[in-house]
Amino acid sequence: MRITITVRDDNARRDGAAPCELLRQWLDEQPELRGRTRRQTAATPPPGEMGVATDALLALLEPGGVAAAFAGAVVAWAQTRRGSQTITVRQADGREVTIVSTHVKGMDADQAAELARRLTADLMSPPSEEPTGTPDPDPQPPE
Repeated sequence: MRITITVRDDNARRDGAAPCELLRQWLDEQPELRGRTRRQTAATPPPGEMGVATDALLALLEPGGVAAAFAGAVVAWAQTRRGSQTITVRQADGREVTIVSTHVKGMDADQAAELARRLTADLMSPPSEEPTGTPDPDPQPPE
């Protein structure tokens, strides 16, 4: 499965570090994901995006452990970010999931694991199903 990942940094970065490149480096540190992502710069922004060019990552995933490792790594990366970043994971069929770093920072390990499981499920669900939408980044604990 081919997916596109974009990261919008809501903070003006002065060090020149592109958020997508930082995420790519993070993903490449995961043994299961090494070599599965590459950076792509589009000449025109996708619909709804502003700017002249969009920085994106392309990832090749497969069901099972690789998709789960990807989802867990994206959630973990979002938890480490300062400020606010919006990470959008888009499948080739147009389905997408968005995670905002400020919403996941306060999650405990169980909540982060649940978000990663839901992200994996959204990524792996067949295209004929209705997308489940953006995972709720603040799940309520069971009563």
